[in-house]
Amino acid sequence: MIRDDIKTALVTAMKGGDKAGTATLRLVQSSIKNRDIEARTGKSPDDDDVLVVEVLQKMVKQRRESIEMYVKGGRQELADAEAAEIAVIEAFLPKQMSEAETTAAILAIKTDLGAEGMKDMGRVMAELKARYATALDMSKASGLVKAALS
Repeated sequence: MIRDDIKTALVTAMKGGDKAGTATLRLVQSSIKNRDIEARTGKSPDDDDVLVVEVLQKMVKQRRESIEMYVKGGRQELADAEAAEIAVIEAFLPKQMSEAETTAAILAIKTDLGAEGMKDMGRVMAELKARYATALDMSKASGLVKAALS
């Protein structure tokens, strides 16, 4: 499980004196713990790795947005720190599907569901997320779904 890999990496980073890695992994564990607490009230995913991957993807997205703002503000040292955190977080994410693989998956789902136009986008996105949630960046996939349906 990804959660166990993160715990092991945290212990290794602490023993190795990697302060940046330790801090980032503690942030990851904290975010996962917060998501666990939120999941108690709502419907949580059946697979624990799905929950962890959602948290990690959200953290990477937040850091990419921060990097963009730091670069615009002329704070390259802060952008570099965020980029280092992204590298640590992405080490735990499963391999992401390429654009060609994503397009092929979308076309297969489109055929399976009989989707014809933009009115079917919600159904296609839901099925795409159900099948490939951990291997896709859903924000990039939505653009590809729009292109396939229009």
